[in-house]
Amino acid sequence: MENHTMLQYFEWYYPKDGSLWRKVREDANGLKEMGIDSIWLPPAHKGMDGTESTGYDSYDLYDLGEFDQKGSVATKYGTKEEYIEAVKTAKEAGLQVYVDIVLNHLGGADDFEPVMVRKVNPENRNEFISEPFEIDAYTKFTYPGRNGKYSEFKWDYQCFTGVDYDARTQETAVYSIQNQYGEGWEEVIDQENGNYDYLMLTDIDFRNPAVREELKRWGKWFHETVGFDGFRLDAIKHMPHAFFNEWLDYLRAELGAELFTVGEYWSPYDLQSMLNYIDATEGRMSLFDACLQANFSKASKAGEPFDLTTILNGSLVQVRPELAVTLVENHDTQPLQSLEQTVEPWFRAHAYAIILLREAGYPCVFYSDVYGSSYVDKGTDGKDHEVTMESLPQLGQLLSLRKHKAYGFQRDYFDHPSCIGWTRAGDEEHEGSGLAVILSNGDAGHKHMEMGAQFAGQTFTDCLGHMEQQVTIDENGWGEFLCNAGSVSVWAVCND
Repeated sequence: MENHTMLQYFEWYYPKDGSLWRKVREDANGLKEMGIDSIWLPPAHKGMDGTESTGYDSYDLYDLGEFDQKGSVATKYGTKEEYIEAVKTAKEAGLQVYVDIVLNHLGGADDFEPVMVRKVNPENRNEFISEPFEIDAYTKFTYPGRNGKYSEFKWDYQCFTGVDYDARTQETAVYSIQNQYGEGWEEVIDQENGNYDYLMLTDIDFRNPAVREELKRWGKWFHETVGFDGFRLDAIKHMPHAFFNEWLDYLRAELGAELFTVGEYWSPYDLQSMLNYIDATEGRMSLFDACLQANFSKASKAGEPFDLTTILNGSLVQVRPELAVTLVENHDTQPLQSLEQTVEPWFRAHAYAIILLREAGYPCVFYSDVYGSSYVDKGTDGKDHEVTMESLPQLGQLLSLRKHKAYGFQRDYFDHPSCIGWTRAGDEEHEGSGLAVILSNGDAGHKHMEMGAQFAGQTFTDCLGHMEQQVTIDENGWGEFLCNAGSVSVWAVCND
């Protein structure tokens, strides 16, 4: 089997110029040549803020940039025609395409209606702090701009569990909607805030069978319209797992497709909840390894005091590697975002070496590490300043090493708090494969590591170009591998 790598093909600060779908077409062949095998594209549907929306504030799931709604026809990323053509071009280049699915909530309703609610304690959503009373809630989604094309389903308060705004009093709070499907929230696995069913905007109620059926119809329509290969599921910790069990089973059976799926269950310090979710969904989907990403962030900020021998501790890839999608950063962990948890530039190559060159996990590379990024931050002077984030120069070489060298039996040398390493012995299916990795968060390091007797007498070079020396593997298959202070080196019989 060939190593596969996913690319998150967007970032939070991508320009709002409708160009992303066109850029996919331009880049597709180059991405495949770089060593990318699948791309995760952002939400394609119309959000409540039109071209200002990143798509995570879902308004109309059927509007892929086709209807004049929310102030535009196109989304932030382009038009429906450009989107479909982007997916087609990517697949022709040999890339799998995963689409972002946002079903936890809707936003930007077309009208409000009188709704009976109870106010809840935002820090303990199971605690009601009022008796039932009436508010004007933005829960009517009628989509006049689409006028019933593709679906005539209209959403009202019976389709939602909660809202956060009363149009009558202009008060913001967390309101539990009283509808025929039950008082209070749906049962979810995550127990943060007592019950974390409610996240934002107008929260969808999956107890309503008409809602579940509509979302099944939409999922089938979406696949038949676009022809993607799999899903990235947003905010699944805030939704009942039983819905996705039902939804994925239906679509896979109806469409006769594998539909690889990875869910965003973002609990960076609660691995057990993620494992509970995997058990509840019976392995139907992979999860992003939020715990490993948190370790990377902590290690990058702590420097040498961080014990590198613990870098994998408490991570999903350590205990359920077959269902772990590993990552260094994503759009939510970027600076100024709600889940900000950045990995400092000096440690990014270390982190990518760990997710790309080890045997476990399905690595996901971040857009900004390929293309760079820029965003506006308010400085201490109170003025807006543009901040530029550079791409990672070693990433291309690391991707090539993953594709051609990172195969075979793995030997770990996690035996020093500031210098760790591992080797891959290569295999017969990938000629010239095999490598040794050594990284340090402190002083310059060296490590005696075994490659295997089949490498005896061969000369290894640092493929990242940090070390000028060469390493000759001894008659027993061992070598003395080196790295600079605070650096990472990957040793192999390098191909020019």
